[in-house]
Amino acid sequence: MSSSDIFIGETIGTAVLILLGGGVCAAVTLKRSKARDAGWLAITFGWGFAVLTGAYLAGGVSGAHLNPAVTLGLAIEGGTAWSDVPVYLVSQLLGAMIGAVLVYAVYYGQFHAHLTDPGVIGTKSTDEGMVDRTAAPKAGPVLGIFSTGPEVRNGVQNVITEIIATVVLVLAILTQGLNNEGNGLGTLGALITALVVVGIGLSLGGPTGYAINPARDLGPRIVHSLLPLPNKGGSDWGYVWVPIVGPLIGGALAGGLYNLAFA
Repeated sequence: MSSSDIFIGETIGTAVLILLGGGVCAAVTLKRSKARDAGWLAITFGWGFAVLTGAYLAGGVSGAHLNPAVTLGLAIEGGTAWSDVPVYLVSQLLGAMIGAVLVYAVYYGQFHAHLTDPGVIGTKSTDEGMVDRTAAPKAGPVLGIFSTGPEVRNGVQNVITEIIATVVLVLAILTQGLNNEGNGLGTLGALITALVVVGIGLSLGGPTGYAINPARDLGPRIVHSLLPLPNKGGSDWGYVWVPIVGPLIGGALAGGLYNLAFA
């Protein structure tokens, strides 16, 4: 496939992935949303369907990596040329940013209603009638719509969690349809990958929110930092290395493990 095929497929596929994945997070999080408080099951299945849709759209064009960790694992395994890796990574990051902007556009009214609600942003009136915003959280009350964060902030544990979850994802992708002829599963692989993502979310997503994809976290986090959202708080840049380093290590380990055990 050509560089233009990779660029178009990965940009569109990753944008749809983030639009639907970030969209379910917005639907569950934001006030004035009909899906408010739908819970973790809605989020995990929403992300699974997001993977299914994005992978199905891009599969015939770029191979539907949609994830730098998958691209790295495939390059180590030998299924992707190293010369194509930069195009994949740039396209995935761009697509993730576009998807995050589209989530903002779809939920524009809900974002502003949510972020001006005193019960959300922690504002209160002083004795003089002035608004005191000192109780507003440092991390934005909508940051979780755009990017991941840990429930217990421990860098080592958080990275290990992301590594293990990503190994499961990438190894499941690399071994799809493995048989004596070496044939893959074609478009059925998108469904299996989506179900694997749901399983990872249900079983391993609790500690960190299961980024398992550096572009999925970094692109929307950049968008969060740039959007003109009132009272949005910080973008938690001190944590950003975890959902980048963890999945990349996990993808590399999965590629190496595949070559050792399955090739």
